[in-house]
Amino acid sequence: MNSNSKNERCGKQSIKFSNPPVIISHASVVGEMEGKGPLASYFDEIENDATFGQDSWEKGESEMVRRAVSLAIAKSGIDKDNIRYIFGGDLLGQLIGTTFGLKDFDIPVFGLYGACSTCGEALSLSAMTVAAGYADYVLAATSSHFAGAEKQFRFPLEYGNQRPLSATWTVTGSGAFVIAASSNDQPMSGYPHISAITTGKIVDYGVRDSMNMGACMAPAAADVIYQAMYDLSLKPNDFDKIITGDLGKVGSEILIKLLRDNGIDIEKQHMDCGVEIFDNSEQDTHSGGSGCGCSAVTLAGLILHKLNEQEWKRVLFVPTGALLSTVSYNEGETIPGIAHAVLIEQG
Repeated sequence: MNSNSKNERCGKQSIKFSNPPVIISHASVVGEMEGKGPLASYFDEIENDATFGQDSWEKGESEMVRRAVSLAIAKSGIDKDNIRYIFGGDLLGQLIGTTFGLKDFDIPVFGLYGACSTCGEALSLSAMTVAAGYADYVLAATSSHFAGAEKQFRFPLEYGNQRPLSATWTVTGSGAFVIAASSNDQPMSGYPHISAITTGKIVDYGVRDSMNMGACMAPAAADVIYQAMYDLSLKPNDFDKIITGDLGKVGSEILIKLLRDNGIDIEKQHMDCGVEIFDNSEQDTHSGGSGCGCSAVTLAGLILHKLNEQEWKRVLFVPTGALLSTVSYNEGETIPGIAHAVLIEQG
């Protein structure tokens, strides 16, 4: 199903696909906290056991990935052997959530780390791969786990430390997507398709507060949204929604202000996965949700449902990530951000 048409490089950072790759299936697996939130009805599977039947949080995250990927493949209706590559990543050191979750699938894997922007990175690389004719089907998958992330990046849960109001709650969830090639000879209509991507740059405003991820990531989100609009000759009104991944309430306010300062007002179109996934009046998550799983399960649940039902026709999906480790933070480094924009339209 290789395409012979020419894809288009747009501006400095964007690619427009002549035969847009399509998302033929998607799956979401989440934890108990997410299953009590406002998006619960959109998720494929809610697991109330924090270890997903395993004997550690980390093994539980791998099991969550395995379930999401298995379900996405089953829902696609294609044989596992037809999937040429998997692009996947998580927040744990050496990507152990992903690698141990995928090791028995016998599919070539590219392990990715873009912090909480990894879903956008995985979708972008998947779309480029099939659009270039290197595969007919690829799979993108990302995950995060609240307890595993807290243990690695902040404090052990047993410590019971206080969290400032700017802090976000790492989502326990995994989202998986099967991406298929489309061509002039065999177009695939009726599916959401990835029309274009804009790859983000590392943006560092000098923020050092690891409890305020929104402030770290908002400048990168503003930068890539501005560049996508410029490269693709689009305006905010061209979208039903402009959806950031993990900014939460604090980061969303910063994003809107930064773009207004540059002549772009997205307040009417803007939505943030971290704000949508929890009910802050009932669930004390402070600024909202974050983590690789936050944008992934919101896309696999709410966003693609709205597109498939044609309530929305075009969205700009912008997962956001804070590029830190315990080493960089403890050595006093700043926390740069990165974000990737994926233009998704209903076919």
